[in-house]
Amino acid sequence: MKQIFIAVFLMVTTALLAQNNVKDTLIISRPDAHAPISIMGDHTHKKGEFMFSYRFMLMNMDNIKQGTDDKDYNSLLMPNGGDYMVAPIEMPMQMHMLGAMYAINDDITLMAMLNYIDMSMDHVTAMGETFTTNSNGFGDIKATMLYNVFKEKSQSLHTQLGVVLPTGNIESKDVTAMSSGNEVILPYPMQIGSGTFGTELGLTYTLQRSKWSFGSQLKGLLRFGKNNKDYRLGNQYGLNNWIAFKVSDWISFSGRIEGLRVSKIEGSNSELNPMMVITADANNSGATFLNSGVGFNILIPSGSFKDFRFGFEFATPLLQDVEGIQLKQRETIIFGLQYML
Repeated sequence: MKQIFIAVFLMVTTALLAQNNVKDTLIISRPDAHAPISIMGDHTHKKGEFMFSYRFMLMNMDNIKQGTDDKDYNSLLMPNGGDYMVAPIEMPMQMHMLGAMYAINDDITLMAMLNYIDMSMDHVTAMGETFTTNSNGFGDIKATMLYNVFKEKSQSLHTQLGVVLPTGNIESKDVTAMSSGNEVILPYPMQIGSGTFGTELGLTYTLQRSKWSFGSQLKGLLRFGKNNKDYRLGNQYGLNNWIAFKVSDWISFSGRIEGLRVSKIEGSNSELNPMMVITADANNSGATFLNSGVGFNILIPSGSFKDFRFGFEFATPLLQDVEGIQLKQRETIIFGLQYML
């Protein structure tokens, strides 16, 4: 799958580079000139422009899925014929994301992303005892280059090439019901970082009309090697499509559909007992999602700023097919601010 994605990315990019001879720009002074706030790397800038952004995301997971079916967590515990001593019940996560973009010329825009993650997971044991674990910290850093293939008044296409730096912690620990008051390493979903380098490849197309706009983004996150705990998180392949309607000069409303494939974890952390808790079993990883989102963008012209934006989106899965046994993804709320100098 990784090789197919890279081949498609390179062929499409090479074929389209010859079209890079139009220098007109899209209209940026409209609320739908940027994608829904959940989408990163959707646009480029003109030479010398800066843009800074802050996003806050709240995501919730609860209940259990096996494949596409909902499961009762009690049936997964050993006294009831299951294979595990502990099952997760709920996992809320908060993420603060800081971003910066700078265009070194009209064709190349550089982008960097840093995030801070705070999450907790509620559990129940085979004996009916409940407990909660927590982890937080700065995650992996992403540095990306966006390159304009073509950009004209009504449409644009740009490529994306980024590197993921393994700056996030993969040794988060906490006390559990069975650890006798000692901190032990937490399972894969509760770790802040990946522990491995990666690359992010993408193609983004946008189209503007007088009252509406459309965008489509193909993106892949490819991970390499294994971390010092002898595992690698799964690759991700996604296709995001959105449409936005400009209601006035200052507000637009959007709808979004995303297909996302996440591969299974490769390898395993020998410090984790896969029979103890569902989330410590690397076989319970990887999934296919069809996600949806609705939201709005507000454009606020302001003094020395070229534009100042507020974006909001509510997202929820329409379909989720997980490998093994996993927590069910629920709603995601994201909002953010963007301003350009």
